[in-house]
Amino acid sequence: MHFIIFYTLCMTDKNRLFREFPPVSTPQWEEEIQKDLKGADYNKKLVWNTPEGLKIKPYYRSENLEGKEYLDCLPGEFPFVRGNKPASNDWEIRQDIKLDDINFANQKSLFILDRGINSLGFLASREKGNMVVKSHADFSVLLRDIFLDCISLNFICGNNGPEMLNFLLNEVKARNTDPVRIFGSIDFDPLGNLTFTGNYADDEVEDFRRLKDILKLASKNLPNYRVIGVNAYLFNNAGATITQELGYGLSMAADYMSRLTDMGFSPDTISHHMQFNFGVGSNYFMEIAKIRAARVLWARIVEAFNPTDINAGKAFIHSVTSEWNQTIYDPYINVLRGTTEAMSAVVGGTDSLAVRPFDFSFRTISKFSGRLSRNIQIILKEESYMNRIVDPGAGSYYIENLTDSIIDEAWKIFLKVEEEGGYLEALKKGVIQSDIDTTINNRNNLIATSREVLLGTNQYPNQDELAKDSIMEKIAFPKTETEKTLVKPIAKYRGAMGFEKLRLAVEKHSDEKPKVFLLTYGNLVLRKARAGFSQNFFACAGYEIIDSNGFKTAEEGVKAAFGAKADIIVVCSSDEEYAEFVPAVYQLMKDKAILVVAGTPECMDDLKARGIENFISVKSNILETLKEFHQKLGILI
Repeated sequence: MHFIIFYTLCMTDKNRLFREFPPVSTPQWEEEIQKDLKGADYNKKLVWNTPEGLKIKPYYRSENLEGKEYLDCLPGEFPFVRGNKPASNDWEIRQDIKLDDINFANQKSLFILDRGINSLGFLASREKGNMVVKSHADFSVLLRDIFLDCISLNFICGNNGPEMLNFLLNEVKARNTDPVRIFGSIDFDPLGNLTFTGNYADDEVEDFRRLKDILKLASKNLPNYRVIGVNAYLFNNAGATITQELGYGLSMAADYMSRLTDMGFSPDTISHHMQFNFGVGSNYFMEIAKIRAARVLWARIVEAFNPTDINAGKAFIHSVTSEWNQTIYDPYINVLRGTTEAMSAVVGGTDSLAVRPFDFSFRTISKFSGRLSRNIQIILKEESYMNRIVDPGAGSYYIENLTDSIIDEAWKIFLKVEEEGGYLEALKKGVIQSDIDTTINNRNNLIATSREVLLGTNQYPNQDELAKDSIMEKIAFPKTETEKTLVKPIAKYRGAMGFEKLRLAVEKHSDEKPKVFLLTYGNLVLRKARAGFSQNFFACAGYEIIDSNGFKTAEEGVKAAFGAKADIIVVCSSDEEYAEFVPAVYQLMKDKAILVVAGTPECMDDLKARGIENFISVKSNILETLKEFHQKLGILI
């Protein structure tokens, strides 16, 4: 009622409410911003340069949306930036189950289906001929008491896709179920397998023959079942940028489209039986925009193949939360990461979503972690009602411009691959691997210097936490295959691995952690600031940190450090006081411990000339510096 009165007043005299707030032009805004900057560089201070190379402005206005014609569509309309669904934002809540034991997998499926899940994913062996499910009888046991037409049924089985599809067809016939009501996917992805293992299952000709057979079988017998998986999420798990994941994923899909149309399939059939599997990282708004951009670009690509129905360009998108940023230390932070990532996927309009359990990356998942992961989605749907609003990001100048920027950058990557002769040729030439290697090296450097933060790992770590007995190293640090490959594979990698190996090495080295004594002196503000920095710095390696309240003399400080049995003594004071105080400490220590100076004082060259060689600062490569301290302490990584 109050809203109606307010609205009526506004409409009675639309200028009455805003007469004291005249329109402000962009030049006027810019002028005020320049005044507030007081001469500072606008681009350096306020423009954000993303890892994708995008320049994000500090604010956007309606004029920034001019000329973007694809925005003038409704949900469900080409080019589907607003989503595929015109009436809701509903999505499939999926949970994946590792398929090691058929009976256990069946029991777990029934358990989670009774607790809010409506989409099952079975993680079967990706190696051809090495499946637990070896017959139709096994398949029937796996799906015992599960109604096939009431859920989405997905198999992450890689090269075993054709066999699994045949089992599914036999089960549908045996149960006399309407095949039109069977939904789900099989991620048969020969190009993805080549990309991330370096080899085909058999060879190029045979793998694509199997792709042809599986599509022919599905299109004839299961009209709504998706059998071509575009596993772009594996780029995400390797550390690729958002635009690389999208650009290369679309290139794979276009390669499938080209090959299969040459085999006689219509673009409508191919696209209808294809599923995009994207990863979702923690860059909240960028991930929302990525999913929206993916739909626009795929619609344009399919359009170029002249489908008979414009709706053939609808991309079915399954999202899975990132493994790349999961950590084994402070693992419950992974729950928070998974929550924001799930929200990004939902707001972006994903069709299906799986939230990785917080311990997915370092051990066999527990009932507790599985429950947490599915309840994240259930809360978003049942308590937050995020399934009710179609394209909730629509009209946001920021999100709309991010979407447009990602479209442009991902399209550049797509065109670059096309210039190389398509995805397969670019992969054989090493163009894709080289591009992603550059990104990984850059991100590793950002993490090593804390310019990209992994909370609890390279920033604000819990120095008392131990992980050795709670992780499975073969899962946390999988070994890279060394067999001969046709192309250089793109390996899965977590950004936290470097720091985690440092901390685990400390745990394995001895029950007694190396002790770092913070010898504080002089200027209260600076010594506290540098002590805080040093504590964070050395805790990243899992060392024991011993703080102090300040000392009046070098003798007093060194005595306290020796009393604490310190292996490393870090002097924390002001630059001015370092010139005399640090040499005094150095003389008293007599090589009984490692001396470190917090900061890069002007007297650093003079201190080095006196034999003092260890300095840490915000410019330090934390990871490499800590490796050096490990070496000095005799800790093997």
